[in-house]
Amino acid sequence: MAGHSKYKNIMYRKGAQDKKRSALFSKLSREITVAAKMGLPDPDANARLRAAIIAARAQSMPKDNIQRAIDKASGSDAENYEEMRYEGFGPGGVAIIVEALTDNRNRTATNLRTAFSKNGGNLGASGSVSHGFERMGLIEYPASAGDADKLFEAASEAGAEDVESDEGGHRIWTSVENLHEVSRALEALLGEAEGTKLAWKPSTEVEVRGDDAASLMKLIDTLDEDDDVQTVWGNYDVPEDELEKLA
Repeated sequence: MAGHSKYKNIMYRKGAQDKKRSALFSKLSREITVAAKMGLPDPDANARLRAAIIAARAQSMPKDNIQRAIDKASGSDAENYEEMRYEGFGPGGVAIIVEALTDNRNRTATNLRTAFSKNGGNLGASGSVSHGFERMGLIEYPASAGDADKLFEAASEAGAEDVESDEGGHRIWTSVENLHEVSRALEALLGEAEGTKLAWKPSTEVEVRGDDAASLMKLIDTLDEDDDVQTVWGNYDVPEDELEKLA
């Protein structure tokens, strides 16, 4: 298991550029409802639901909102959302994976195709970029959880595969199969995580600068603002000095 490696930009500015609160809560609610509908409405018996609730708590989503989203899964008015994955290329040749929950796949595909084409990219076929990523479990802790050595030791004890720490916090990677078990073990050692999710980890990263960096950030912001989009992943590395210019 590797430790202390640098992590940047895999998921663009996680939490740093907050969406409007109502839009963010809407996306969180949708994930909670889908998770509860796919399994038991009990987070102790449903790993995906538990992860969705943790993510909602990390964004200070009220308990009543969380419970309403869970209850909605068993209600007669529950929408039927379909999980979709879209793959494409952004400025600078970076690979991008977009995960969505949609009740109208034609609408979502059209919106995403437009977003890519207007911002220097193009939407590709299924499988066009995912071969360059590994599907893994990701557990996130803030920097306040401890230093890199403490997190590395805790992750090793919990059975994680990799740890990446920097000034922004700690990312602990696991196999998909072990995500729930490792997250439970880490919670006993470090307290509740800031986020627990399935993620796409790129095998290599592409450095992006200048106009390509500006267009890429605009593309990702546009994708992120779409109501159907849940997460946006990429293999890009935008250096800190470039991010500061764009801020």
